[in-house]
Amino acid sequence: MTPEKRKDGGDRLAEYRGRRDPGRTPEPVPEEKALPHGDDTFVVQEHHATSLHWDLRLERDGVLVSWAVPKGLPWSPDTNHLAVHTEDHPLEYATFEGEIPRGEYGAGTMTIWDRGTYETEKWSEREVKVVIHGARVSGRYVLFRTRGRNWMIHRMDPPADPDAEPLPQSLRPMRPVERARLPRGQDAWGFEFAWGGKRTAAYVEGGRTRFTDARGRAVDGPGGLGSRLGAELGVRPALLDGELAVLDGRETYMVYDLLHLDGHPLLDVPYRERRERLDGLALSGPLWQTAPWFPGEGGAVLDAARAQGLPGVVAKRLDSPYEPGEESGAWRFVPS
Repeated sequence: MTPEKRKDGGDRLAEYRGRRDPGRTPEPVPEEKALPHGDDTFVVQEHHATSLHWDLRLERDGVLVSWAVPKGLPWSPDTNHLAVHTEDHPLEYATFEGEIPRGEYGAGTMTIWDRGTYETEKWSEREVKVVIHGARVSGRYVLFRTRGRNWMIHRMDPPADPDAEPLPQSLRPMRPVERARLPRGQDAWGFEFAWGGKRTAAYVEGGRTRFTDARGRAVDGPGGLGSRLGAELGVRPALLDGELAVLDGRETYMVYDLLHLDGHPLLDVPYRERRERLDGLALSGPLWQTAPWFPGEGGAVLDAARAQGLPGVVAKRLDSPYEPGEESGAWRFVPS
């Protein structure tokens, strides 16, 4: 049903119950009809179902009126996000976290991303205006119906982070110069393996990922990589630099630089700090890995590269910024 106040006294949870088997799902499935309550609870749940999305739920007339938001709540008024209206949920769902079994409606992992209270400014069949007060998201939002179950959600307040910048549309990667020997003064350098793969940047936003190649052109990633990598980062926007390399017979995205995170460009941040922030994301999965790096250990890394049959090592100055599209002496490729 649409999120207007019902006047027929009907069972607002009938559709919810009809989609669920209480003997199989850990979700709350109350037997009785919904009863009015305080009407001020909101919750956003991260739902790793067939595709990652975030469920926004607003308490209203004894139920949680719900929308599935594929890219999460927008942080800026510059962007509207799709919000698909779903069936009303029971109030008990506001605290639900768990694994919905395979074969059940909405199968996948459900966790609470944020919760708190909200105030209603307007509530009609086609438009809902609220002020949300949460730990991770706060501000004035409006949901407006476009067609059928499809709505859009718009942030009415200024950006949550006024200094935040959108991800660039494309970026050509920084490239190393080739040298025959390792640099002197190795304490000032970090060393990585050269993987011999295809240079690829990953732009992750709203649980989705797009890729560009060494020339900044859009390319497809291996099947499943984009959605899975997007799901690991969730709602956090990030721009990653790395290579698609074949490891143990499988094409794997080896990530070795972080160029943008949570709305903040990192191009001017020194390499050491970028790598430390990348390590802090702990990106690791069946199709992607955070590439190792070794400050001040060039000789050992080169010996290991030779032993493993890798093309060589890349030495990167610890204090170097990222220079898009440039071949720079701050990065040096030393072949095995």
